[in-house]
Amino acid sequence: MRLMALVALPLMLASMAAAAQSPVGRWKTIDDETGRVKSIVEISQAANGTLSGRVAQVLQSDRGPNPVCDKCSGTRRDQPITGMTILWDLKPDGSEWSGGTILDPANGKTYKSKAKMLDANRIGVSGCIAFICREQVWQRE
Repeated sequence: MRLMALVALPLMLASMAAAAQSPVGRWKTIDDETGRVKSIVEISQAANGTLSGRVAQVLQSDRGPNPVCDKCSGTRRDQPITGMTILWDLKPDGSEWSGGTILDPANGKTYKSKAKMLDANRIGVSGCIAFICREQVWQRE
């Protein structure tokens, strides 16, 4: 019985640690080319378990302090990037979230998206075309 308890305890602690590493919260987006913090994105989880992310604050932009998504199409065209949902429909998939969509407001394009917690304070967020993916590592605010 003690042996079972000794084996079960580390497994329970590892499970609790993984659960504590939730992507829900505020994240500093780090440009993967310049290394600069560009914005704060707030990730939330819907009742059905999917994740979405909206831009809470633009910190650095080549288009001034209140940029709009001038290259977007549809209802997002010429809308302020601050407050815009740029990540949606990420579904739990084992240790990561996948099947979602991410918008790059700089070029107005959307990409298939996935995300994975790297540790408690870093998340890898990818945008993919076919099998080619580009990942940014965001840091918890």
